[in-house]
Amino acid sequence: MAELLSVDDCEKLSARQVHDLYRRHVSRSQVSLIGSFGFGNDLVSHAEGAWIHLRDGSRVLDFTGGVGVLNHGHNHPRILAVRERFQAQRRMEVHKNYFSPYVAGLSANLAALLPGDLNVSYFPNSGAEAVEGAVKLAFKYHGGRRGAILHTDIAFHGKLMGAASLNGSPEASFPFPRIPGTDVFRFGDLESFRLAVERHRGPNGDSDVYAVVVEPFSASSLRQCSEEFLREVRRICTDLDIVLIFDEVYTGWGKTGTLFHFMRYPGLVPDVVVMSKSFGGGKASISGYVAREPVFRRAYDNLSDATLHSTTYYGFGEETATAIEAVAVAVEEDFPGRARHLGERLGAGLARIAADHPRLVRETAGCGALHGVFLHPGPDIPDAIRRLVPSSFARDPQAGAKLLTGSVIAELYNKHRVLTFFGSNRRIALIVSPPLVATDAETDLFLAALSETLAQGPARLLTNFVKSKVTAR
Repeated sequence: MAELLSVDDCEKLSARQVHDLYRRHVSRSQVSLIGSFGFGNDLVSHAEGAWIHLRDGSRVLDFTGGVGVLNHGHNHPRILAVRERFQAQRRMEVHKNYFSPYVAGLSANLAALLPGDLNVSYFPNSGAEAVEGAVKLAFKYHGGRRGAILHTDIAFHGKLMGAASLNGSPEASFPFPRIPGTDVFRFGDLESFRLAVERHRGPNGDSDVYAVVVEPFSASSLRQCSEEFLREVRRICTDLDIVLIFDEVYTGWGKTGTLFHFMRYPGLVPDVVVMSKSFGGGKASISGYVAREPVFRRAYDNLSDATLHSTTYYGFGEETATAIEAVAVAVEEDFPGRARHLGERLGAGLARIAADHPRLVRETAGCGALHGVFLHPGPDIPDAIRRLVPSSFARDPQAGAKLLTGSVIAELYNKHRVLTFFGSNRRIALIVSPPLVATDAETDLFLAALSETLAQGPARLLTNFVKSKVTAR
């Protein structure tokens, strides 16, 4: 009989042993990629709030916010308590033959919080699944009679084949097959959108577009659509009976200063809004789409189609109970207000840093607790450094920006114990995405560490970063 690793065994593995198991059973390239930074060699003991505690007794300030998952921070006490209670009472997780009070309650709460008649919810597991569910709903709404779907040129909607068909980001660069009928318009550009809509009109003027998918705020590029753009897109979609889908997977639950980014514009209501990431409170893998009642009723609300879109894991008990509490925390602890406060402090601090380091900082951008720093990549990678990096990476047109931003991330972590990441879209940004429970003192600690790091200058940062990788080989 095979000797299996227990949970206790896993918790005793060294970093070297974990790397070895990853290389053999997960991905050798992941070890190489994550190992390029200091955090690739550390193992975590526990985490709380905005802090990650390492096995060696040190701690790291987590300003990634779990890439959108940790609005509540690590291990929020209310989230832990509701899950512990669910387990202690041995509540039933899932069974298709019984209705779930948690699905019912979570759906009712979302309907109460969202504007207009966004009243009907569905809860899969990931953001990409929710996007695909929304797209499938839109296609079914039109009975399969329309064949085109529009998305933006910088969109990122996920990595499943359907969701990835709607991406405009180079992050998903391999040319997998796409769902048919996709077409692109420029982000936030009304004229480009109107032209895309017109490309899909028939001889009699009828539209062949069944859905438009938009991120009101693009988390990966730190750009936001104007109110004028979003309202005009809404008007055109209404006139042509096109299903308008807002992807708020990252920006939902207060991240940019309103409960959802689109809700800063009164009366603006999409046909479907998609959510995930912090929806699960940092503990549950749950996502959702919420549809306007007429759209959902026409698509699925009949006996023949009632289970046409379903999954075994839909509405998993502990996950939906967790999401109920996560939503309550976001509302009761005023996450939108916290994000606005963090945004004011971050915005002012990053502006000062940009003014102090004009050779390195090209610009800063952001909203609420989601900001970014765009660095000057320089004219080219110096030959001395180019010889030290893989040739495939050196040929990347964004290699200079990635290398410089990566060197800042490594320095922040190795010297200051601050964890950050960079976003991969048309431009590379150092993403500043703290959990919404971060304090003023933690924000100031981050800003001081970033300023001190940038003061070293690009040549020293790049040299230190590349040399550390060579030494580690």
